[in-house]
Amino acid sequence: MKLPRIIRSLLLIIFLYIPFQGMAWGLLGHRIVGEVADAYLTRHTQKEIFKILGTESVAMASNWADFIKSDPSKSNYSPWHYCDFKGGASEQEFHTFLDADTTVDAYTKLNFLVAELKKNTLDQETKAMYLRLLIHIVGDVHQPMHVGRAEDQGGNKIKVMWFGVSYNLHSVWDNQLINFQQLSYTEYAKAINHPSEADRLIWSKEPISTWMWGTYQLAEKVYADIKQPDQKLDYRYNYDYLAPMNQQLLKGGIHLAALLNDIFKKR
Repeated sequence: MKLPRIIRSLLLIIFLYIPFQGMAWGLLGHRIVGEVADAYLTRHTQKEIFKILGTESVAMASNWADFIKSDPSKSNYSPWHYCDFKGGASEQEFHTFLDADTTVDAYTKLNFLVAELKKNTLDQETKAMYLRLLIHIVGDVHQPMHVGRAEDQGGNKIKVMWFGVSYNLHSVWDNQLINFQQLSYTEYAKAINHPSEADRLIWSKEPISTWMWGTYQLAEKVYADIKQPDQKLDYRYNYDYLAPMNQQLLKGGIHLAALLNDIFKKR
């Protein structure tokens, strides 16, 4: 029996909506990071990535780690997407925590993936999986709620009103802020990809722990600006956080490119 058109439409909306809610930066944000990164890859790195992913671009590979969440056999990868921190940590406390970190989280697994991808012993399937995971997780650690607090699950338990619609704070940062700009990922990358040469050189040399400290500092500000349950967020919030968000996306792309160039450099 053929379903009525209205039911088919509602099912399509539900199908499209659910995956976006669980994705760090959403499809768009991860692809922006990947597109920015692609602009700074060396020719040698591009060739090495092509050997692994073929015609699949860095931008399009960036969402694979979220797509596999639908596979129950790969549920063990969920903790790879984030790293929880207590609120109010000093820079020294933050780095001390990372230095001693042995848990399964974004920081330890990023370091694991870098080390593995530098080996020449991986089979093709494993290399492709690890490369896609690395591309994605680099994007993740630039989204402030992915270095958030365990007690609220990185903002997932903090309810806010985004232009009159109920979301959690994590979702606002995954999707709503970026989608509000109404740009494709290629348009968005082109719009923000204008770092100064000095900034680009500094960011390209930063270790993963420094990236995450910068994201944590933004996360602390994001948390501090939510004063009450169901707080209303609208044009003012967009005005206040558009520039910081864009810088995180830009840094994410430049950091990713530097990491990939290091992994695949001629040895």
